[in-house]
Amino acid sequence: MIVLGLTGSIGMGKSTTSDMFARRGVPVHDADASVHALYRGAAAPLIEAAFPGTTRDGAVDRTALAAKVVGKPEAFATLESIIHPLVRETNDRFRTGVRSRGKRTCVVDVPLLLETGGDERVDAVVVVTADPEVQRRRVLARDGMTEERFNAILEKQMPDAEKRRRAHFLIDTGLGFDSAERQVASILRAVSAM
Repeated sequence: MIVLGLTGSIGMGKSTTSDMFARRGVPVHDADASVHALYRGAAAPLIEAAFPGTTRDGAVDRTALAAKVVGKPEAFATLESIIHPLVRETNDRFRTGVRSRGKRTCVVDVPLLLETGGDERVDAVVVVTADPEVQRRRVLARDGMTEERFNAILEKQMPDAEKRRRAHFLIDTGLGFDSAERQVASILRAVSAM
């Protein structure tokens, strides 16, 4: 089975691209969705133990948690040490399920794939990219987004140029949805020949 690691910086169109793979019948594991589910389940008591007062009704209160970890590298590292192994477990169960169904390809959608070394656990890296102005326009159109917040997010992410350099495949979403769909189809053809 070929595992494609899908990644891209904020505003590049990664979620839309992930949906394109899924519509073509490729199983997709969404790391962000896993984190949200874990915050409502297995991670909640562990996070509460490490950061008292961060859960409500058995689920992580993201605002309360943010107040404890944002801008605090040591606290953030503690949070990552709790959540990353749990996400890896959900990813492993996903892969096992995909393999047992006889699928030849799957996608793991991980925003910080390259930043966290996740590229070592995939067969090929697919980077979703776009022109910086397209990216900026998309992100700043989001509710509650500010220039300052956008820049803070970019500082935590590997620069797009470095992600593109480390990619096996690129999908430029700045060229429009039809073009992105063709690029997804092309990648799947290439992967089927692997």
